[in-house]
Amino acid sequence: MKKNIVILFISILSVQVCLSQTIDTLKLNNYFKSLDSNNKFMGSFALMKDGKLIYKNQIGYSDIEKQKRQNENTKYRIGSISKTFTSVLIFKAIEEGKLDLDKTINNYFPNVKNSNSITISNLLNHRSGIHNFTNDAEYLEYNTKPKNETEMLSIISKFDSDFEPNSKSEYSNSNYVLLSYILEKTYNRTFSEILKNKIVSPIELKNTFFGGKINLKNNESNSYSYNGKWEKQTETDMSIPIGAGGIVSTPSDLLKFAEALFSFKIISKNSLSKMEKLEDNYGMGLFKMPFYDKYSFGHTGGIDGFSSVFGYFPEEKSAFALTSNGTNYDNNEISIALLSVLFNKPFESPSFKIYDLKSKDLDKFLGIYSSPSFPLKITITKSEKILIAQATGQSAFNLEAIEKNKFEFKQAGIVLEFDTINKQMTLKQGGGTFKLTKE
Repeated sequence: MKKNIVILFISILSVQVCLSQTIDTLKLNNYFKSLDSNNKFMGSFALMKDGKLIYKNQIGYSDIEKQKRQNENTKYRIGSISKTFTSVLIFKAIEEGKLDLDKTINNYFPNVKNSNSITISNLLNHRSGIHNFTNDAEYLEYNTKPKNETEMLSIISKFDSDFEPNSKSEYSNSNYVLLSYILEKTYNRTFSEILKNKIVSPIELKNTFFGGKINLKNNESNSYSYNGKWEKQTETDMSIPIGAGGIVSTPSDLLKFAEALFSFKIISKNSLSKMEKLEDNYGMGLFKMPFYDKYSFGHTGGIDGFSSVFGYFPEEKSAFALTSNGTNYDNNEISIALLSVLFNKPFESPSFKIYDLKSKDLDKFLGIYSSPSFPLKITITKSEKILIAQATGQSAFNLEAIEKNKFEFKQAGIVLEFDTINKQMTLKQGGGTFKLTKE
């Protein structure tokens, strides 16, 4: 689902650690302390080694307005990690003889384009061609309002197909909303009841459920984004994403779920192997994520100001998970730190040193930058002491000064370096370097 950024106020590190002599917990704790004291992240983390939970940690606030800190049972919306749960539920129904991977969806959704050619399998691995409704500009006009099945089907059905079914893969939340409705029709129960009966209760997940309106009294968390100051985010109504992004959980529960899944305690080995099979890098509710010579299966998630990721390493029976209600940093960097400690690999803690500039110092950078070799124009503006960049047709983002003429947007790995004498700006991202000139 939709992704944002997050955090506020310096918080005191709150840690619950299952001590283990096999990982460097001190280094990891200091890393999180640095994230915390520099307002980079709020959320929780967990590590599993050889099938055992060995580390838990949390930093920040679940409710900034009331200064309520996170604790080890703070619950977060996990966004698209919900898709892994939904895929497992579909395979449960298949094993029970209630569904078939090759069954087309026209009997369920006759108004969806190409429904007579789209199979349940195509929905699971994003090969349906059904347009992703959350990419539509109108999505943010209704995402906080309740929607029933008829309304959601009307939204999804109005789009033309993006491509012919099974011709390629392209991520679409619409696929898993439809899978949720198929489950409800199959069991004649709500998605929430199916989730509880088929997964949550059998493997005893204590802090996992289908979400509703955020309930702080139930130890759930608000979410936040950082725009010069921390701002509380709106709440997507969970009737919209359903099994595409509506589940609430914790890192510890996610690891317990992963261990049960990959130990064949929920579905069979044969079913799991189908979930793991990749086509165009998409599995059925799982992605394959490498780390050095190892690999994990898992998923990422983002909804409102929440973000999350989990990965399970089958060969090592080890796993990691993080859930966040506010990040002003790149979650991939945090995942690398967690995995580096888990597998005893080197990593460096960032210094987060910020170059202090006055508002008037930013004026020389302002303007519109372009290049024939770069497809977008970059507009540079400011808000008091904060430099802001915005590419054509995209959202604006705040930049942090790391040197006198160099700025970065860490979440996307973007670095901008200005040459004010020649009126040029060099943009670096993902190994690419582009030189743009001020118009």
